[in-house]
Amino acid sequence: MRKKQQWAGWGPAGQQAEQHYLVEPRHLAGGGDLRHVTEYLRASGWKDKTKSGGPIVFDSPDKSIRVGYAPITQPGGWTISAKQTARQEAWQATFSRQVPVEIVAGVTDALTRPRSAHAPNVWAPLHEHGWQTEQGQHVTARNPQGNAFVRFHQIAPGQAHWWAGARNERGPVWEARFTPTTPMHLVQAFSTALSDPQPVMRPLGHVPPSQQIRTTSVPVLPSQLSAWQQTRINAARATTWARNSFATNRPRTSPSARSYAAQTGRMR
Repeated sequence: MRKKQQWAGWGPAGQQAEQHYLVEPRHLAGGGDLRHVTEYLRASGWKDKTKSGGPIVFDSPDKSIRVGYAPITQPGGWTISAKQTARQEAWQATFSRQVPVEIVAGVTDALTRPRSAHAPNVWAPLHEHGWQTEQGQHVTARNPQGNAFVRFHQIAPGQAHWWAGARNERGPVWEARFTPTTPMHLVQAFSTALSDPQPVMRPLGHVPPSQQIRTTSVPVLPSQLSAWQQTRINAARATTWARNSFATNRPRTSPSARSYAAQTGRMR
């Protein structure tokens, strides 16, 4: 009787576990489930502009940034593009189709959050996980296995290009590119997600064939997958609610108060 009560907590009666695999390194795990990116954006208040039969399109709440995924057109994959505004220059980042969604989400999740007050450092998370930097025509950081890189090249002041890629025993697998005006905190978010040593999960039949990956078989119930996905969505909603609540309730300085502050500042 106790055994039945224990197992009941794993999910609805009659559920059968499905075969999944933990894959590492994550940069060779394949594209993954697009909803890992899109459902987080949706929960963060981004608008789904996808048309039936067309590419996936999500716009930020202020309509200044668009995230798209083209599954068919060449070269395909993810494109993040930002319009020029009073606060930002226009910029673009592209990720080919085999960039794992967990790495793309490093950037798209960062788009939904306030920027850190700390100055961004793209190299820091890479060095933290043992990536080695080499100087040459470009500055390049490579992972310990030598099958992934992040590269920087400055053509002229204000013309700093970042790009990255991964390869397996058969050749290049994917690439990512950032225009010179891409905010550095987003490039750091990418390098953080790329160098994360935690494996990612892929279902049976979705693990790329490669001798350079390691897999661990794990049986997973559908209810467990749903719970993990819901936890991520709930986190996005909570962050969005907190940000909107702060913006709504933030005290505003009246003109008289600003005038008084200015006068007292001059008197000191």
